[in-house]
Amino acid sequence: MESRGSWLSAAFSPLVRNNEVHVWRAWLDLSPNEFDRLHRTLAPDELSRAARLRLPEDQKRFVAGRAILRDILARYLKTKGSELRFCYREFGKPDLESEPGAGKLAFNLSHSHGIALYAITRGRDIGIDVEQILPELADHDTARLFFSPREIATLCGLPVNCRAEAFFECWTRREAYVKARGEGFATGLNGFDVSLGPNQPAAVLRVGEDPLEASQWSLHALAPAPDYVGAVAVKGNDLLLRLWHWKPLSNLIA
Repeated sequence: MESRGSWLSAAFSPLVRNNEVHVWRAWLDLSPNEFDRLHRTLAPDELSRAARLRLPEDQKRFVAGRAILRDILARYLKTKGSELRFCYREFGKPDLESEPGAGKLAFNLSHSHGIALYAITRGRDIGIDVEQILPELADHDTARLFFSPREIATLCGLPVNCRAEAFFECWTRREAYVKARGEGFATGLNGFDVSLGPNQPAAVLRVGEDPLEASQWSLHALAPAPDYVGAVAVKGNDLLLRLWHWKPLSNLIA
């Protein structure tokens, strides 16, 4: 997937073409006024999901993440965020209810410790993930639970000082691919391999026993902020990646 530069200022009315993938970066700790404005765009089921979270900080970040998703999608569809309606696939992946057709807007989102990433494309399966690099979580026992044997062997062969970042590279690439497939754990944790490690371009290396399936997917590593890594996976090749930094409309010049 070819990347077009660094993170650009938010677009007021963006256009995503059929050969493009747009990734948006946003910070979830909003000013009180901006939080209140965006909070009012959420549907009752979203507010209910937020209320079930135990920590107030997590509640606020969930609300901000969903409201920013609505704001971003509304810019593409030239509507109001509050007017969007979502439906959900079998394993919980969200879709737009009112966007039929092969070229419909497709999206996915992920957030971690105050930062969120949103992936937008048209008519393609897409998934995204972001994680803060926390070395204390990047241990061998966790890798054994969630990585394939090939990935574990590669991770163990790296210098110790590279392993924490490589662990989260692998994690985000796997998660982005699983989310793009939209099949949850049915994808099979040992059923595919991704690349990891210094100087290794992001790629799906193997999917099951099908020698051609991996080549049908594009995987791109993302660096949204210091000590964070991310990845976006999308079905298809020869795609152009554009990176946007979200800002509230009140901070944009029309």
